[in-house]
Amino acid sequence: MRPELSSLLLEIYTEIRRTIPEYGPVLAGPYGRSIQLAVEQNLVTFVDKLTSPTAPSAERRDKMCRRLGRYEAYEGRSLDCLQAAIRLGARLGLRRAQKVGRRYNLSPAVLLTFADALFGYVEELVSVAREGYLEAKAELEGGQDILRRRLLQLILAGGTVAHASLAELSDQTGWPLPDEVTLVAVSPDARPERGTLSGDVLADLDGAEPHFLIPGPVDADRRTVLEAAPDGIRLAVGPTVARGEAAQSLRWARQTLGLVESGVLEERPVTFSENHLITLWLQSDAALLDQLAKRQLAPLSDLTSNQRERLVETLEAWLATRGNAVRMAELLHLHPQTVRYRLRGLDRAFGDLLNDWDHRFATEVVLRALHLRERSALPPPRSAAANGGTSPRSPRPL
Repeated sequence: MRPELSSLLLEIYTEIRRTIPEYGPVLAGPYGRSIQLAVEQNLVTFVDKLTSPTAPSAERRDKMCRRLGRYEAYEGRSLDCLQAAIRLGARLGLRRAQKVGRRYNLSPAVLLTFADALFGYVEELVSVAREGYLEAKAELEGGQDILRRRLLQLILAGGTVAHASLAELSDQTGWPLPDEVTLVAVSPDARPERGTLSGDVLADLDGAEPHFLIPGPVDADRRTVLEAAPDGIRLAVGPTVARGEAAQSLRWARQTLGLVESGVLEERPVTFSENHLITLWLQSDAALLDQLAKRQLAPLSDLTSNQRERLVETLEAWLATRGNAVRMAELLHLHPQTVRYRLRGLDRAFGDLLNDWDHRFATEVVLRALHLRERSALPPPRSAAANGGTSPRSPRPL
C-alpha cells in the first residue's frame, strides 16, 4: 500500500470535497493544508500499524484526530460530517486495497483481514475525534475558555501570583501545570482559529497582541502543525523556559516577531527565537546601540561620509581576518596595496585602541548590530540622524 498513499490521499481529498458540501469551503480555505496533513498522517499510521500490529496506538495520530474533533466543535458543526469523511476515506482505501490485491493475486482471506483491520482503525479514529469534540464543547459551554485565558494571564504574571491560585485554576480547567512552557507570539494581522490549536494549548487570540502557550518544548509534531499554518499567519516561537519565566519567553517571542516584521529577520510563517538569540540581544536596545556606536566609532567622526564608509568597511574586514592584508584584499575585492593604504588610515584614526581587547570586542559587536539594522525596512531612531549620522538606510550612524 505504501506506493499507493500519495494518489490515494489525493483521491480521498477530492472525493470529500465533492460529496460533503460542508467541507468544500474548509478544504479550499486557509486550513485546507492542515486538514490534508491530518488525513495523510492517518493513512501513514495505518500502514505502519499493519507492519507492526503489536505497536502501541500512535500518539501523533491521536493528537491529529483530537484536533479535528475540536475544530468541528469550534466551527459549530456536529460530528456527522467528520465521521462521514473518515468512513468515506476508509471505503476508498478498501477499494484501492482490492485493486492492489488483484494485481498481486492476494487471497480473499488476506483482503478480509485487511478490511477488518481498516474498519477497526476507523472506529479508533472516530472515537478519538469524538473525545476532542466533546472536550471542546464542554469548554465552550462551561466557560472554560475564559478560565483558561485567566490561567494563562496568571502564568505570565510569574512570581507575583500565589501558587495556590494557579493550582485552583488548574483544577477547575483540568489543565495540569507543566514545569516548562513555550510561548508563541502571533501577528495581529492574521490570527489562527482557536479550534485548530491542540486542547492542551492556552490561548489569548483576541487581544491587541495575540499569543498562546504550549506546555513543554515544541516537539516535531507541534513544529509540523505550526509550520502548516495558513498563508498570512505569522508566528514567533519563544524559547522553552521554566513556568515561572513564561513572560520572558513571550517577550523574546514578540521581539522576534518585531524583527521579522521590520525586515531584520527573514520573512517566514514561523520563526524560532532560539535560532536568533544573538540577533535579539544585539537589537534589544536601539538607543543604547546608538550610544555604543557613537563611542566606538568616535575616531571617525571628523571624516567625510565617504571616508567613514570606506574605513568602516575596512575595519569590518580587519576584524574578520585578524588584520591579514591579503585576505582583506580578497574580501574587499581590492588590490593589497589599496588595503595597506586604508590600514594606515585606520591606524591614524584609532591608534592603539584596536589593540585593546575590550575595545576591539565592543567595536565588533557594534558593527554587527548596525549591519543587522541595515537589513531592517525601518529607519534608525531619530537620535542617530540628529547626531550627524548618515542616510536612514546606513548601518553606520555616528
